[in-house]
Amino acid sequence: MKQTLVIGSTVVDVLLGIPRIPLRGEDVNITSLEYRPGGCAYNVYKILRRFDTPALLCSPVGSGVYGRMVREYLAAEGVNPFVNLEEENGCCYCLVENDGERTFLSHHGAEYLFSRSWMKDLDYSHIDSIFICGIEVEDPTGSEIVEYVCEHPRLELYFAPGPRIMNILPARLEQIFARRPVVHLNETEARAYAGSLSGKTTGKGDLPGVEEAAEILTGRTGNTVVITLGEAGCYYRGEWNGCRGGMAAGYVPGIPVTVRDTVGAGDTHCGALIASLKQGKNLREACEIANKTAAAVVGTAC
Repeated sequence: MKQTLVIGSTVVDVLLGIPRIPLRGEDVNITSLEYRPGGCAYNVYKILRRFDTPALLCSPVGSGVYGRMVREYLAAEGVNPFVNLEEENGCCYCLVENDGERTFLSHHGAEYLFSRSWMKDLDYSHIDSIFICGIEVEDPTGSEIVEYVCEHPRLELYFAPGPRIMNILPARLEQIFARRPVVHLNETEARAYAGSLSGKTTGKGDLPGVEEAAEILTGRTGNTVVITLGEAGCYYRGEWNGCRGGMAAGYVPGIPVTVRDTVGAGDTHCGALIASLKQGKNLREACEIANKTAAAVVGTAC
């Protein structure tokens, strides 16, 4: 099996446990404080490795206290930084409420930069696919990522646009969609984006449903879309094991758990999905495995 090239950020997640999101001007005591390696690319890469799926992490590491921490995290896993930069590394403050829901406050630094020049010495005989996510594509050097994936059309593309899908320049999205990516996103993201395309943006009740959103998205990409639904599992619409003959679709139920925190849940689901597809599972089987893996990360069994 060949490698998936995972492009994106590795950051320090600063997890702050709080009873609830504070009101403006309010004082709230935190209930816990934890530092943890994170970032969309790192999280996906970590899951690929857990599934014994070959992967290469293309994640720049900067300077400063958070850059040092990232290097320590990577070294503990036997991973060398793909590239070292002089700019400071940022971090992500993760506000985790009692019910496990999370809110992110991101400080972007070197970890969100990208240059095609970093890739000149790669041996593509060992690479068959690329993973990218929306937060890096949105940033100033996101155009470099888009141009890079367009320069390598033979590599399968996995794209997790995330909540920033509504902020990515339309021209960049069109370039990515023209590459026929497998798209992974959650219900809120999928319905909001599909609504913006269909003109249904006046309120949540007026947005397209999950099935309509998936149909709209596959119409843009011509490839698989997986929409996560939290505790309800996920919905898939896509080609069955690469067959170009038509689209299969269906719901895959979630796994009941008591939620601890949902930080990294989407990345975990995406990584497990990619690993399972690359190991020859069909789309529904891959979604079942992804649901189980994400459930194991966010909570404990009921």
